[in-house]
Amino acid sequence: MSQQELISAIVREVMAELGNGQKATPVAPPPTTNGHKLNYRNDYPLAEKHPDLVKTATGKGLEQITLDAVLNGEVTAEEIRITPQTLELQAQIAESIDRPQLAASFRRAAEMIAIPDARILEIYNALRPNRSSKAELLAIADELANKYGAQKTAAFVREAAEVYEARNVLRED
Repeated sequence: MSQQELISAIVREVMAELGNGQKATPVAPPPTTNGHKLNYRNDYPLAEKHPDLVKTATGKGLEQITLDAVLNGEVTAEEIRITPQTLELQAQIAESIDRPQLAASFRRAAEMIAIPDARILEIYNALRPNRSSKAELLAIADELANKYGAQKTAAFVREAAEVYEARNVLRED
């Protein structure tokens, strides 16, 4: 199988999984950093300086993600997605260089891994100006918090509802 055929096969598998709304169940344990937060100077890039901390959702390490493993079916498309644990490590690095907004984005992204891709796209569209009422945005925030445990993302949507109201860019019912 050529490299192009392999890439095409992976893309087909990812698209099929997106269509089914399936997600791998994260089972990898949280990364061990010996109690210290990561920082840019010593720990970035993670794949080079701490490859042992970067794992797939099923716990495979970077050294196990090889072309041969993909060809043999040992690595699935779902396993090349980033995990909440890796996003948390990236958030720590962002904080170490005084980038709190980037760190917050990484943490919201970590929460969103549990949300089906199709629902994320619906929420994205709902957050566009004049697409949703305040009540609809607050309902989305409640769904994020209660159904998916995405508290930071829910707070972000609630804040958007308030800002949209102040800027008069909510859809009127």
